[in-house]
Amino acid sequence: MALEGDNDDLPTLSAETFAALQQFYNEEDSREKARLDIVQADAAAPVDYTTLTFDEDWQLSQFWYDEATSNALADICLAVAENNPGNDPTRIACLSCPTLFLALKKRHPQLSNVILFEFDKRFSKLGQDFTFYDYKSPLDVPREWREYFDLVVADPPFLSGECLTKTAVTMKFLSKGKMILCTGATMADMADRLLHLKKQEFIPGHRNNLANEFRCFANFDMKAITNKDGDNLSS
Repeated sequence: MALEGDNDDLPTLSAETFAALQQFYNEEDSREKARLDIVQADAAAPVDYTTLTFDEDWQLSQFWYDEATSNALADICLAVAENNPGNDPTRIACLSCPTLFLALKKRHPQLSNVILFEFDKRFSKLGQDFTFYDYKSPLDVPREWREYFDLVVADPPFLSGECLTKTAVTMKFLSKGKMILCTGATMADMADRLLHLKKQEFIPGHRNNLANEFRCFANFDMKAITNKDGDNLSS
């Protein structure tokens, strides 16, 4: 049985704090509703990639590449395709790097077999070009895509060993050849140990400057593949 005065020491919220908290929850509800509206939209409708844009959602650890980086990486993907033996279309997987995916679609529409693996369901409006991906479930991807992609490009959402390790599992499952990893410079040893990827000269940039130094790692020479003299790719 509770005695009178037992609740005297329980913390209480001021009216201002309660109002601020309520506003936060209301904004969260609005954001979630907007996401659901997009997810429920007709994903089969044609996508106009020339005008399609998405804002960063920092709560999902989204930090978009700047235009120069997106275009340079897209050109590297094109160079890989042009150097790919055989007559089949080059298959490219973009893991958690939607700005690269959009740059590819806008800059090199001839690369038709490009898939975005992304956690943010706003991108479901891309239809068949989108596959939901949660790095925490690294093998929860279509079985038929095992060793399917000629090039896998990944930008893990978090700078942590756990995130990179699980992303690496997905990369190795999907890849049958070349891989590019964009992540913090501090992850260099893990990139080498997990995937045998080496640091490249190219330095990716972001629209909003980040405190952490970012680098590209690959299992091929990114600079050499764009030009025999290595002049088309600079940092």
